[in-house]
Amino acid sequence: MTLLEASKISHRFDYPLFDDIDLRLDAGESLCIIGVSGSGKSTLLHILSTLLMPQSGQVRILGQSVGGLDNRALVALRRDVLGLIFQAHYLFKGFSAYENLEVAALLGGKTIEPELIEKLGIAQVIRQKVTELSGGQQQRVSIARVLTKQPKIIFADEPTGNLDHATAAEVMELFLSYLQERDAGMVLVTHDESIAYRCDRVYRLEERRLVRCQ
Repeated sequence: MTLLEASKISHRFDYPLFDDIDLRLDAGESLCIIGVSGSGKSTLLHILSTLLMPQSGQVRILGQSVGGLDNRALVALRRDVLGLIFQAHYLFKGFSAYENLEVAALLGGKTIEPELIEKLGIAQVIRQKVTELSGGQQQRVSIARVLTKQPKIIFADEPTGNLDHATAAEVMELFLSYLQERDAGMVLVTHDESIAYRCDRVYRLEERRLVRCQ
């Protein structure tokens, strides 16, 4: 089953970032985009995840063209189908870690899974305010919040950037297990090539093109 399909995606700001990008993501599959800073990796991720519309080309999610959706439909798509994880946590600062998960569960009509909290190593801090947590703990809460929604497609921009190497590897294993269990897909952007090459496919964004590395 095809979850995501991008065709002829081009975008520029004051200078061209990339041209005629084609990409496809199937259920159970993970792909990673690597490249130097400023190459456009995050911008491409924002386009694929509906946060930014491309200047040309088309993105289809679950067979539906994103460009044809109104704001209400886009909100529903992001709520029910997509999960976005960024290096900046975007947690609700006045809430506890658990309350952040409760918001995601409520919006997605899901339940909080204790096993997920255990796997991410945040059980001991789950009742603390997020402002009391370390950067790495906040990052793991952010990941837990997104996975609580049980998204069909995960978009992750440097999701392990605040984690030590061992924890990053554990989180990546959790992502890959999730994809298989839920028949979901993941698009990852990272500078960490040891994480990148755990994915099924790896692309390098360079000279405005997406080049297959694995």
